[in-house]
Amino acid sequence: MPIVKQFNFKGELIGDFEVSGDVFEAPIHVPAMHQVVVAHLANMRVGTHNTKNRGDVRGGGRKPWRQKHTGRARAGSNSSPVWVGGGVAHGPHPRDYHQKVNKKVRRLALKSALSLKVQENNMIVIDRFKLDGPKTKEMVKFLKSVDVDSKPLFLLHESCAPVIKSAGNIPGALVLHVDSINVYDVLNHVKLIATPEAVRKLEEVFA
Repeated sequence: MPIVKQFNFKGELIGDFEVSGDVFEAPIHVPAMHQVVVAHLANMRVGTHNTKNRGDVRGGGRKPWRQKHTGRARAGSNSSPVWVGGGVAHGPHPRDYHQKVNKKVRRLALKSALSLKVQENNMIVIDRFKLDGPKTKEMVKFLKSVDVDSKPLFLLHESCAPVIKSAGNIPGALVLHVDSINVYDVLNHVKLIATPEAVRKLEEVFA
């Protein structure tokens, strides 16, 4: 079984933590991870962009000048896309960017992402967060003690306001409930810091 290091909130190594090989030692499937990440980013797009074509802009009803004998190019409407203030040709309009990904592919991609973190030694388990309230200084001290210098991802098994607020001022840090875990955030953050209960929940769902 794969083994990750377990620390306390003081940054002291308290032992090894065994994780399930079905979830954290799965084959790395790069195409599945790519497909899920692309779909995730596409689904985040609102799709409310819009432009006015020549039929939507104001004006354009009267011919600007007669067809011939003016010395100027022919013009039939001041709403033409070639005119300043005219409509936009082939511009964007509201659309749905949603992409569907099969459930099995999502599971495969998430297991691949978690296994990649274990392979690269970028996952640790924290015994528990000893925070009485929001204390960014204590959170920064913990991260330094475990050699995490950028973009940590905290994975919790329950909502914890002190952890969320303590990590809120740390650049690149993100706190997620285990039920909200996704492939994009796992890959986008350097270090995965999970509670033992969150790890067991992942094993229960995805093993």
